[in-house]
Amino acid sequence: MRFRAKIVDIACLNHFTRVITTIAKLAKTCTLRLTVDKLYFILTDKVANGGVSMWCELSQGNFFDEFQMEGVAAEHNEIYLELTPENISRALKTAQNAKTVKIKLTNKHCPCLTVAVELPSLSSSSRIVTHDIPVGVIPRRLWHDFREPSVPDFDVLEANLNGEMNLKIETDLVSVTTHFKGLGNPPWVSEDESQNSTEDRDPESMAEARIDIRKLLQLLAGQQVNPTKALCNIVSKRIVHFILLHEEVSLQYFIPALA
Repeated sequence: MRFRAKIVDIACLNHFTRVITTIAKLAKTCTLRLTVDKLYFILTDKVANGGVSMWCELSQGNFFDEFQMEGVAAEHNEIYLELTPENISRALKTAQNAKTVKIKLTNKHCPCLTVAVELPSLSSSSRIVTHDIPVGVIPRRLWHDFREPSVPDFDVLEANLNGEMNLKIETDLVSVTTHFKGLGNPPWVSEDESQNSTEDRDPESMAEARIDIRKLLQLLAGQQVNPTKALCNIVSKRIVHFILLHEEVSLQYFIPALA
């Protein structure tokens, strides 16, 4: 089992740092899944029990100049690691002016992701700052717990089929509603149906879900992905599902509805 990667392009490094910083604000611990082509950052708290879930997918070719990975076996060419994203975020913050950043899976008394930051120097030799980040290796028998979350057919997309969405904030003293109109309404095809699952719904019908405002603020305040498109899907009184899309990043975030 081996993994090593290298970033040279400063724009790619800054973008990768923003993604990791966003993830660190959303999850204290998460799972890093490594494949030949992609990286996944996964949080699998049970939505049914009030926890949030996250699925962030990155194409490695959009970030790394070099990327080598050998999984646990030829027929299971993947690696699953449990880690604290804040530790990676701190390491990358030392790399703002780096010449290169190398990330490698090592074993230093325990499994680690070693982040080696090569910094410019006034002398002929470069300065290397090394961060050893402890990780846990997840055995293959548990991999099935980290699949992409399945989501039921949405009652509507973006509140209703007319592109209208209302955001309501209610307290004992005040109730404030913000109205959004003219939103896009992309089609959604369910896994089990060939037809759009919303085609028979009343365009005026509103799906709603009451959620913890702190969990929504965690997503909004923490995101630094700068998405080119944002989707909000509502499973009425069950789940609010956000998708932030960038050319190189796909981030999904699930917030359970309150009773």
